[in-house]
Amino acid sequence: MKSTDDHEFGGQHTEIKLELVEKYLKAYSTALRQKFNSLWYIDAFAGTGSRTVRIEARDGDLLDEPVPERVESRRGSAKIALDIEPRFDRLIFMDQKPAHCAALEALKASHPGRDVHVLNGDANVIIQNNINRVNWSSRRAIMFLDPYGMEVAWETLQAIAETKAIDVWFLFPLSGLYRQAARNISGVDATKRKALTTMLGTDEWEAELYSPVPPIIDLLGTLEAPEERQRNADVAGLESYVKRRLETIFPLVADPFPLPPQKKPQRFSLFFAASNPSPKAIDLANRFARHIISAGISSHVRPR
Repeated sequence: MKSTDDHEFGGQHTEIKLELVEKYLKAYSTALRQKFNSLWYIDAFAGTGSRTVRIEARDGDLLDEPVPERVESRRGSAKIALDIEPRFDRLIFMDQKPAHCAALEALKASHPGRDVHVLNGDANVIIQNNINRVNWSSRRAIMFLDPYGMEVAWETLQAIAETKAIDVWFLFPLSGLYRQAARNISGVDATKRKALTTMLGTDEWEAELYSPVPPIIDLLGTLEAPEERQRNADVAGLESYVKRRLETIFPLVADPFPLPPQKKPQRFSLFFAASNPSPKAIDLANRFARHIISAGISSHVRPR
């Protein structure tokens, strides 16, 4: 039986996203430690701080013995952030599930003396109501947005961008986008329309992502057919559209890292965005992000 703080998930894409984010956290903390009075880490969907990974059994061969299935406990994003040196001055962990918050409180208790805040509730509400109450002039932060689905509202991203002080790693649910944005517009009902508008921050996605279907022509001429529109963007096109939308509110949005990097279809896009418009800040963030993403691509994506 699982305990209430078990948080089983994983796979290659989970390992990679946490690897990339951890590398950025280390570079960020080292570079900015002497420049600002306070550095924060904010995890909007923090989970439990750890994750349970199931390792599949492996058959033996002439050289190796068979390996049975096993379960491992590994660090989640919250625990990774606590381990970063130089340390973050404040760490804020949010989650809507009470059981997850209980596990985060236990994680906090295991790190006495650290300034850790655990917030139970909807991350959109917490961020939109509180993020601009902070005086960001002498503070900087990194926020990790790793939602369970399509929970991140556009208004939340706008609130983050308006601080001009927060760098963001956002695991965008690309598969959720192409499921909601059905191939034919007739398959997009009112519920899906609302979800898409909330996530993308505009109702213009329909005009930009869908085109009229050319009429059918036979030997006798054009046949009458009901007006229909189809999505004109494939998975790569949808990802590009999301990047363009993010660029309307963030001064820097790096090319995303595809997840999983090999297995198709692509399910996620790991975006990096910076909210500080200062040329020096953009240059520093861009160099860090591009280096880390490029190294990740070299390590995990085979040339085609």
